Amino acid sequence: MSDTVTEWIVEAVAWDDPRAQALRADMDAEIGPRYADRLDDVPAELAARMSRALSVVPDSIVATIIVTDAAHVPVGHAALRALGGDLADALEVKRVFVIPGARGTGVSRLLMAELERTAADLGAERLILQTGDRQPEAVALYERIGYTRIPIYPPYLEISFSQCFEKPLATAPSGSLD
Repeated sequence: MSDTVTEWIVEAVAWDDPRAQALRADMDAEIGPRYADRLDDVPAELAARMSRALSVVPDSIVATIIVTDAAHVPVGHAALRALGGDLADALEVKRVFVIPGARGTGVSRLLMAELERTAADLGAERLILQTGDRQPEAVALYERIGYTRIPIYPPYLEISFSQCFEKPLATAPSGSLD
């Protein structure tokens, strides 16, 4: 990305939008190797449960956001999902990713602000998220923008290297998670 790019376009898209899929694939290619050795000494059954916990069921996604540059090149992705149950007051932040060339330009803050606005509009009282201990850049972002650490929550209870956060939201009076 050029240092002269100052215009970002925020767009709500479907989870299966090809641009969103491509950004998630880029994220998996970058982040996957950081954690690959974590399953080396894990029994197969536990590894399968951990994989399921980290997977995203498309039907649980309530919003997917991408950011493009002025030339409409996708540079960032984030999504919200509903977990329900004891976490019905919250929406979960999923798959926050900014391409390397756009990092440090405010795209991640823009994505998070849009997720917070969207979640509040949907009636969520708070956002929650899970990241791993090998993503210090993500942890630093979340802490900088007001997220605080919370205990590991389902479905990540068996993933000991999880780091979980929350941020209370000001909800819109007409919003609803139903």
